[in-house]
Amino acid sequence: MKSYQVVDFGKPLELREYENPQPKGSEILVKISACGVCHSDLHLADGYFDLGDGNRITLADRGTKLPFTPGHEITGTVVAIGEDAKDIKIGDTGIVFPWIGCGVCEACVEDNETLCEAPKYLGARLNGGYSDHIIVPDSKYLVSYGSMDPATAAPYACSGLTAFSALKKIPVASSNDWIVIIGAGGVGINGILLSPAIHKAKILVIDNDPEKRQKAIEAGAEKAFSPDDKEEIRNVLGIGAKAAIDFVGRPETTDFGLSLVKKGGMVIVVGLYGGSLKLSLPLVPMRSVTLRGSYVGELRELKELVDIIKQGSTKLIPVKKQGLETANQAMSDLRAGKVNGRIVLIPN
Repeated sequence: MKSYQVVDFGKPLELREYENPQPKGSEILVKISACGVCHSDLHLADGYFDLGDGNRITLADRGTKLPFTPGHEITGTVVAIGEDAKDIKIGDTGIVFPWIGCGVCEACVEDNETLCEAPKYLGARLNGGYSDHIIVPDSKYLVSYGSMDPATAAPYACSGLTAFSALKKIPVASSNDWIVIIGAGGVGINGILLSPAIHKAKILVIDNDPEKRQKAIEAGAEKAFSPDDKEEIRNVLGIGAKAAIDFVGRPETTDFGLSLVKKGGMVIVVGLYGGSLKLSLPLVPMRSVTLRGSYVGELRELKELVDIIKQGSTKLIPVKKQGLETANQAMSDLRAGKVNGRIVLIPN
């Protein structure tokens, strides 16, 4: 088994070779077909998340042990099955749901595994998809993608699921409403593409990059602006947007989102760029705004999302296929903001 692993935080990934693991109990061994490259992979490789004001949360503090294999947007084919695995057979294909909890806490029992306090996320706590094989803890975490191309299907494990879950947290929006999407990277573009399946609202996108703004319009956004175009944005929104989704997660982007929603509006923070927010507390009750977070999504949401994609009426996020051996370059390109859509790594 060939894996590109984080051996030292903040350093390039290193190629390591191991014997293929053998599944036990409910586990399955999946031969990886494709793995998307996600912004959170950058944080995991760096070894920390920036909490703002000089504070960090480190991967070591959260129980991640080196070396480990990043990557959580995984598709593949079952090649071995543990003795207790159910409803699965060798040759089955699917998207691997990576946001796995402990399985025994209240959140997990209620099928809210992303709220688990002791998670076992693939690509963070357990080895992930920058490899040619992966052990999946239970067959229930393999979601069939039907006849889709596995490279196209892979980003829906995170990029698609994250956008879908955030959109579902917005109260029902009508055709007269605006939803603001801040950040037109891979997740933001998925938000634009998936919005019509959930809401009738018009989409206004904010991004610094003119190329990404054009991609947003091509994906279906009604309007796309630079954050410097504040007057034009407010003229379009009128009294304000129904909701804003911050796919960046910087103090200035969340603050901008709060300034654009109308009374009773909602701002959903998804991005993990980092920092701390200074908030005028009286304006929160006076404007009845809701500020909430949304972190990836649940297994049931991935199944719902895949069913929508299978219907064929939703535009799919563009992907760029690259060999697994380009993992370090792919991460560098993503860090530099050079990626439109999603890079997907393909093992040899």
